Amino acid sequence: MKIGCPKEIKPQEYRVGLTPHAAREAVGQGHAVIVEAGAGAGAGFADADYLAAGARIAATAEEVFAEAELIVKVKEPQAVERARLRAGQVLFTYLHLAPDPEQTRDLLASGVTAIAYETVTDAQGGLPLLAPMSEVAGRLAPQVGAWALQKANGGRGVLLGGVPGVAAARVVVVGGGVVGTHAARVAAGMGAHVTVLDRSLPRLRHLDELFAGNFRTRHASAGALAELLPEADMVIGAVLIPGAAAPRLVSRAQLAEMKPGAVLVDVAIDQGGCFETSRPTTHEAPIYEVDGILHYCVANMPGAVPRTSTLALGNATMPFLLALAGKGWRRACEEDPHLLAGLNIHAGQLTNSAVGRALGIDVLSPDLALTR
Repeated sequence: MKIGCPKEIKPQEYRVGLTPHAAREAVGQGHAVIVEAGAGAGAGFADADYLAAGARIAATAEEVFAEAELIVKVKEPQAVERARLRAGQVLFTYLHLAPDPEQTRDLLASGVTAIAYETVTDAQGGLPLLAPMSEVAGRLAPQVGAWALQKANGGRGVLLGGVPGVAAARVVVVGGGVVGTHAARVAAGMGAHVTVLDRSLPRLRHLDELFAGNFRTRHASAGALAELLPEADMVIGAVLIPGAAAPRLVSRAQLAEMKPGAVLVDVAIDQGGCFETSRPTTHEAPIYEVDGILHYCVANMPGAVPRTSTLALGNATMPFLLALAGKGWRRACEEDPHLLAGLNIHAGQLTNSAVGRALGIDVLSPDLALTR
């Protein structure tokens, strides 16, 4: 199979969908690999690294899209990229369709078969292709939040860990999954006073046992969050409903209850955001202010550390990529129900029920899609 990897064109996105290691594995299994010139530069991979792995370097993205049967990326295809997709082609990348009706319409019109990293599952009920980037984003969240808290950036002028004789900042993490766990771990490690909210009591018990009381846990409810917001210096939104739009947990009215200069870090912004006042930002202009509260809502947070992020993502995606290339998408999905869970669009029809509910679009069962 011909595997194509174009350069990412989303603003300030420096990751790349295919590492030289993955290219070498694919070539070793008899596949042709086409990489756009400069695609890996932002992550520290030169064209020569791909050539050494047996890949071919294409001068333009148009060449990659025209030749490849399987397109592998990191971020959702931008409008110009969607126009290059065609029926029968397979797209393997993050999609986050629920808050993005325009992308969804374009992909449906293209006839492409689109498999989304974020809805591929595993035997433990996890999301193995989302987890690496969730880990990165979770660890970044307190770091970028601490930067936003600095007075020069519009924040309260609070040091996250405080100093002897001066209280540490109070951080509230909403969601105790992969993002929330890593965010709480780093924030607590920086010396902050951390509280994690989650609806799952078993999850809260696990966090309490795992981290031996390094941070507090609270059962998530509207009342608990309302109680914590007025004292919070930073709130990290780390909620996830796989494939669906994120729930809005903090209203604009509640911002008035918070300390002026406090910071909201919305890691759920890829799925529409979990704060009413959230809107996507970029690494170039990452923060904005609403009613005296700073918002950090960068939609591709792991892109800030592209070397780490690309290697972590490549480790996770490689087995699925090789299965798709070696078996074709139908057989690969027939043999692996967890990969089938990643199927979001096929031949003009939506195949993910959570996206269908969010956008009001009829959905074809993924099992039926295998027969068409």
